[in-house]
Amino acid sequence: MRPLSFLIVGAILSGCSDEPSDLKRFVTEQEKSLPRRIDPLPDVKPFEPFGYEGFDLPDPFKPRKLAVKQNDGGGLQPDLNRRKEPLEAFPLEQLKMVGTLQQGSEVYALVKADKTLYRVKKGNYMGQNFGLITEITEAEVKLKEIVQDGTGDWAERISSLPLLEEADKGGRK
Repeated sequence: MRPLSFLIVGAILSGCSDEPSDLKRFVTEQEKSLPRRIDPLPDVKPFEPFGYEGFDLPDPFKPRKLAVKQNDGGGLQPDLNRRKEPLEAFPLEQLKMVGTLQQGSEVYALVKADKTLYRVKKGNYMGQNFGLITEITEAEVKLKEIVQDGTGDWAERISSLPLLEEADKGGRK
């Protein structure tokens, strides 16, 4: 038997031989699998400069406020010095017409707001948009509201408060 050191030296020396046949075989196989033709590079389009013309536009990344147009005192405006009536504290959506009442020639509407019943007539105000009562019928109360738009101008808007039907009363308390 050969000693172990001789086997190790023999293995090391066989790795350093002049003819590494397995390496040559691997390189030959890899060369066969490579493509022989390389595709040409695509044509490069010439650069066309773009002229930016937005220097006069406002910067979209800076916060800005819309300029509110100041009223010069003319045109439609609500009377801000007038004493507010009790139903002007409620939005129109929270008010409910529950009936009408007639005393002599004067017609009144009965309006419920927050478990309290109010009697209103033509010329009274209600709702938070300066709603002036213009007409009272058995079916509804018609209002002319004055609302402010985004530019600060005042505009009229016609609204109505319909009579609360019996079907609606049954489900509500």
